[in-house]
Amino acid sequence: MLSVNNVTKKYGKLVANDSISLGVARGEVSLLLGPNGAGKSTLIKCIAGLLKFTGDINVCGNDNKSIQAKRDLGYIPEVPALYEMLTIWEHMEFIARAYSLENWRDRAEHLLERFELDDKKKKLGKELSKGMQQKLSICCGFLPKPKVILFDEPLVGLDPQAIKELKIMIVEQQKAGNAILISTHMLDSVTDFWTSCNIMMEGKIVAIRHRNENSDGDLEDLFFRITKGER
Repeated sequence: MLSVNNVTKKYGKLVANDSISLGVARGEVSLLLGPNGAGKSTLIKCIAGLLKFTGDINVCGNDNKSIQAKRDLGYIPEVPALYEMLTIWEHMEFIARAYSLENWRDRAEHLLERFELDDKKKKLGKELSKGMQQKLSICCGFLPKPKVILFDEPLVGLDPQAIKELKIMIVEQQKAGNAILISTHMLDSVTDFWTSCNIMMEGKIVAIRHRNENSDGDLEDLFFRITKGER
């Protein structure tokens, strides 16, 4: 459902992503792991269409720059990008109008309720705490029912209840046959449901592993073995 082929992104002479290729299949929760500065967020932004790059990225068979790919893609950034003067509910309406969604209000209500924002719908973006901003960003990302979902450090700033709810939602999306790519440093938070992981160092994918190849599913052990030189 998500295909990344030979993607390179440069900032001047700095090569942030160096000929990266990876894929995320239907019903797969794939992780993007690596130390700070490895190029994970840059790759996520390339997939989301926020950065120019060389190479090819396809979402459900369509070029990631196409309108259809953007309809099929959900993106939850590390830093929420909200409008200060829109309320929580107006953010949901903005997304609904941008995607020309029909009969979206019940789904919006349900998402806000799951993240305990349903009683705060009139709060402005500028009035929200970091955690509330992140929860609203997640709700906005899920509203159009994307088939491919990108998360960049999704758990940062969330309270325990929101973390629990997001984990449940990720598993729901997996069971629904959607493809999920998660960039995170919080390995213990995804250890229960990951199916594959892509480990980056210095702008390159240095290893791709599948859960069934790692009998105990110990992500931390796998991560440190690879990043310390054991491939």
